[in-house]
Amino acid sequence: MEPMPKMSREEYVAALQQKVQVMLGQVADAINNAADGYIIAASEEKVRDLFADLRQQAFETGLQMRIDAAEAAFSPSEAHPDRQEPPQ
Repeated sequence: MEPMPKMSREEYVAALQQKVQVMLGQVADAINNAADGYIIAASEEKVRDLFADLRQQAFETGLQMRIDAAEAAFSPSEAHPDRQEPPQ
């Protein structure tokens, strides 16, 4: 089996950059909106959930980009070395 093509690291980072910035803004809001004296208790779960969502999105995006790279490299018209051409 031939190795699967790799995704572009730069395109991957660019695709997630805005999501990361939005999520970090939400983390800042969760911490700032927590009541004084309860900052950890009032924001920890929200922050954890935000990072979990980002982790999932980052992984799914990477997987999809890897699949897209493989599909772009695939040529259905390319002759397979084990396959004989039909007689004409």
